[in-house]
Amino acid sequence: MKNWYINDKQSKDEIILNKTEAKENWFSRGKAEADKGIPYGERIVGVAIVVVSVLIVLYFVAHQAGSTGFFTAKFGTLEMIMLYGSLIFMIVSAGLEGIFGQRLLSRIWDAFGGLIFATIGETWLLVVFPFEFIYFADVLPDFLRFLVQWISNDIARVILVILIIVTLGAAIYTPIGYKFVRIKRSKREG
Repeated sequence: MKNWYINDKQSKDEIILNKTEAKENWFSRGKAEADKGIPYGERIVGVAIVVVSVLIVLYFVAHQAGSTGFFTAKFGTLEMIMLYGSLIFMIVSAGLEGIFGQRLLSRIWDAFGGLIFATIGETWLLVVFPFEFIYFADVLPDFLRFLVQWISNDIARVILVILIIVTLGAAIYTPIGYKFVRIKRSKREG
């Protein structure tokens, strides 16, 4: 057994705590950080993301149900899964954190599947590109069509590439972020 020397600034309990923290895994560190609560502003953002995502899903469903021409013949079952699955990912992730206050579950969902699925789905949609943006505004009332009428197929592709880059960056950063939770926590406590 090692002898632990206690100086003026460190108690025996702190030494034991430091040894315990060294043995923690990413899950326990993430849980400790998540248990601190979610600030009100972040919860509002989560709720807003859920609302906007649901509206986007309904917008696409209106196009699909109305056969507006927005979805081309290339839009099959796999493309539906990729499009709606990516949107459902956002709803689940933001809902867990914003509505239910479950930051840890949201982070696990993001790190181990949600972001990866969204990145793959968005990339597949870019490759296949089963859309015709000439018809994108058709489900809106006439006085609101100007909001999205300017989006062409080329602009939509650029937006999709940006979305893929952001989602891929988040898919890479999120698991790495677990490591920094411990560093941040130790700095706050130290």
